[in-house]
Amino acid sequence: MNKMTDLQSEMQDWRHDIHKHPELGFCEQRTAAKVADLLANFGLEVHTGIGATGVVGVLRRGESDRAIGLRADMDALPIQEANDFPYRSVNDKVFHGCGHDGHTTMLLGAAKRLAADGGFDGTAYFIFQPSEEDGRGALSMIDDGLFERFPMEAVYGMHNMPGIPAGHFAVRKGSIMTSEDIFVITINGRGGHASMPDRTIDPVVIGAEVILALQTIVSRSVGPQDWAVVSVTEMLTDGARNVIPSRVIIKGDCRALSVETQDRIESRMRQIVAGICTAHNAEGQVEYRREFVATVNTPTETEVAIAAARQVAAETGEVSVNPDCPTCSASEDFARMLQQKPGCYMLIGNGVDGHCGSSLHNSHYDLNDDILGIGCAYWIALVENQLPLR
Repeated sequence: MNKMTDLQSEMQDWRHDIHKHPELGFCEQRTAAKVADLLANFGLEVHTGIGATGVVGVLRRGESDRAIGLRADMDALPIQEANDFPYRSVNDKVFHGCGHDGHTTMLLGAAKRLAADGGFDGTAYFIFQPSEEDGRGALSMIDDGLFERFPMEAVYGMHNMPGIPAGHFAVRKGSIMTSEDIFVITINGRGGHASMPDRTIDPVVIGAEVILALQTIVSRSVGPQDWAVVSVTEMLTDGARNVIPSRVIIKGDCRALSVETQDRIESRMRQIVAGICTAHNAEGQVEYRREFVATVNTPTETEVAIAAARQVAAETGEVSVNPDCPTCSASEDFARMLQQKPGCYMLIGNGVDGHCGSSLHNSHYDLNDDILGIGCAYWIALVENQLPLR
């Protein structure tokens, strides 16, 4: 129990400081420096500048050549914080609205405790990743030789989740988070006076048909056995109150759990746009970009993570572990690491009420300080269980 409580005050101070000084992806200079300084003070071997602003701390114990990686994200969001806490963001329109300040803090706490009295045999790599929110940070670290420079047999991540009771764990084998694809559809017609639509090729009407038709992809082209979401999020024109535009731009977002479903969505989208535009003598183009891959937990590593979470739950007597939670429709950059190494992505409840129950990426959200010790204890249990003393 002490592993979860004796660092609580110190971890809370770290988190509040990071929260107060948030930084966007690949700009985490202050945060990375703080992380590196703390790791060095704990006695870890520290490597900086990995994938731009990434940091890796190395902690070796005993003689085993086994090694695992633990990953936390450091970046904030381009959102204006609406909270009035003493530690609210001092940076205009930059805000830790996804709890990465807490993720970083939990991993720092585990590094400190394990460096002081960790009972394990092997090497633990503490990975602090930049730029998760735009899906670039994991690839940047991988391309910079993360897994060659720090050879590990598995890698683990964790994210807080509002709507789950504070400190409770949720995980599943297989796909726990979806892919994310971004699309931009451009429709070029012929604009004109709003009172004379018969002299135009109206891209607004064409765009409306396209938007409605896109909603048939799920259920008509993607069956109920395959998970998918297609959402239109923006419609932009170059028109005015009395001007039918010449161009309409439609933007949106797609989620799926398999590459096959992504392929089907993209193919049908291109067919729909081409067919409707041809019917109206307009021109249509589709830009379809794959941003995030699905986050897929491997079976063995998920069992290891469940065992660690259950150990923490047993120690507290107050939290539970759901080993077969529903798939989350959000996406996660950690998925790129899971394409390279086996591993598991765990969810930890942030609470259901107030700021802690607010949605991620909401301007009123805040990470629950009460879960810092529980998350820290999970990391400690995971290392000690997977790298046991001989």
